[in-house]
Amino acid sequence: VRLFKPGPMPGPVNFRGVRLGIPICEDMWGPEVCECLAESGAEILIVPNGSPYEMGKADVRLQLAVARVTETGLPLMYVNQVGGQDELVFDGASFVLDAGCNLRAQLPMFREALAVVDLSRDAEGGWVCDDGPREAPPEGIEPIYGALQLGLRDYVNKNRFKGIVLGLSGGIDSALSAAIAVDALGAERVHCVMMPSPYTSRESLEDAGECARLLGVRLDTVGIEPAMTAFDAMLKPAFDDLPPDTTEENIQARSRMITLMAFSNKFALMLLSTGNKSEMSVGYATLYGDMAGGFNVLKDVYKTTVYRLAHWRNQTLPRGGLGPPGRVIPERILTKAPSAELKPHQTDQDTLPPYETLDAILECLIEDEMSIDEIVARGHDHDTVARVWRMLDGAEYKRRQACPGVKITRRAFGRDRRYPITNAFKGPL
Repeated sequence: VRLFKPGPMPGPVNFRGVRLGIPICEDMWGPEVCECLAESGAEILIVPNGSPYEMGKADVRLQLAVARVTETGLPLMYVNQVGGQDELVFDGASFVLDAGCNLRAQLPMFREALAVVDLSRDAEGGWVCDDGPREAPPEGIEPIYGALQLGLRDYVNKNRFKGIVLGLSGGIDSALSAAIAVDALGAERVHCVMMPSPYTSRESLEDAGECARLLGVRLDTVGIEPAMTAFDAMLKPAFDDLPPDTTEENIQARSRMITLMAFSNKFALMLLSTGNKSEMSVGYATLYGDMAGGFNVLKDVYKTTVYRLAHWRNQTLPRGGLGPPGRVIPERILTKAPSAELKPHQTDQDTLPPYETLDAILECLIEDEMSIDEIVARGHDHDTVARVWRMLDGAEYKRRQACPGVKITRRAFGRDRRYPITNAFKGPL
């Protein structure tokens, strides 16, 4: 508002004797522009778009297009961009509605397509649309996977990386990240590294190996115990006899990142971070440790959705996927308790509420911007909600330093939700 003021309403463009109304992108989200074009003599509406994917947005677009057609009585062609750009994924899914709001053509999501739709004048001078190709849009969890796959593929390819490297821990987040990477890039461009510590379980070693085998990717194993021992010796004079705490746990995570960055530098591969939105929300991640990377494909994906995506991928080969069909994530990864394995017998729920509870509260706080009282009214415990709110607020400084990642929700960190780091007011908690 400080830099621009609205220009005049557009008029139709005369093309080969046909008056075309061309509302641009969000011009279609309200009635004013399309009504002005219709009143100025437009005969057909063509809406060019750069509209990025969000969960549920395809239905919203169609509803808005139906509203504009109903108001103007004109056929409408919605033409959307396809491809990834940084955090955004433009999902395509272009469509054509006739003057009666009937769907005459529907192009695919997440891949380029060309369709020809013929229009002819009827006896009253209006335009009649012939049927064009119609591909039913994916449903359920599938479009989320499609957005993640395309977003990672275009980020790597358009920035001319040879491939990616990631730490494969034997946990669900790194396993799903590896599966998406293989589907996006092919197994030959995905390099995985397992970095066990004295606290790494045999099950995690076995699960990482089995996941790599199912995906057909290279897996190297580099133990970090020598780095842990070296740091202990380096810091002992300064730390004296202070007891171990999260300091030593974070040294493990940062030792792993040093190792992964060495692989990234040596083999000219982009480091793929593997943290999810639940962890990013509450700061359950190590700054300059597991948060480090060039891109994070799960950055906007809650933990409960991570599990849903993993189950779906084991049952379905995604459209355009370059990975193998069938199960690619071992069953034990899906069923065991998630753990950072930075100390003996550790699980995520030692520190966090159950993910079903945590994600429900986070969605209320982030996507719906609800107050604590409103969330409690939905049946959540007040102390748990207040604790999650404090963790969310306190982790802003970490999120500011996180790498970019695919946006799939209305309120992705970095683009849509940015709060001040320095704020003396912390609420009545």
